[in-house]
Amino acid sequence: MRISGFHIAAALMMGLLVAGSAMADQHTAQTPYGHKDATKHANGIIGISLQVSAERIGDPSVLYVGMVHPEGPAHQAGLRHGDEITSVDGTPVQGKSYEQVVTMIRGEAGTVVKVGVKDEKGLHELSIERVAGDKLKRPEGSHGRPE
Repeated sequence: MRISGFHIAAALMMGLLVAGSAMADQHTAQTPYGHKDATKHANGIIGISLQVSAERIGDPSVLYVGMVHPEGPAHQAGLRHGDEITSVDGTPVQGKSYEQVVTMIRGEAGTVVKVGVKDEKGLHELSIERVAGDKLKRPEGSHGRPE
């Protein structure tokens, strides 16, 4: 029996559909991005929010400080809105996901995290002591700006 090109293409398509379906099921079984249980993160924070940016689609993304809590340790250490985060504890953040970087920054309250920063003064490192998440009152409005 001879197998035609049509049968080969059909078999390949079925294989891809089955594999794609299995991968899709595996992905949807995971918790959606940005909605993971907060208790999985360590409670120690530095009082910032991050934003991801890229010049064009396909370019490497860059992590910028979106908001700095005015009473938080990051503000006291000199971290400012718009600063680029380049490393955490000496590990470059390039190629890491947003969630991976958040996990790297968080830790036990009372411990220090070293954050590599690129700003108008150049590239430097800040040592920031983490505080318990419940010690910082949530700022008013979007990203800490008054409503």
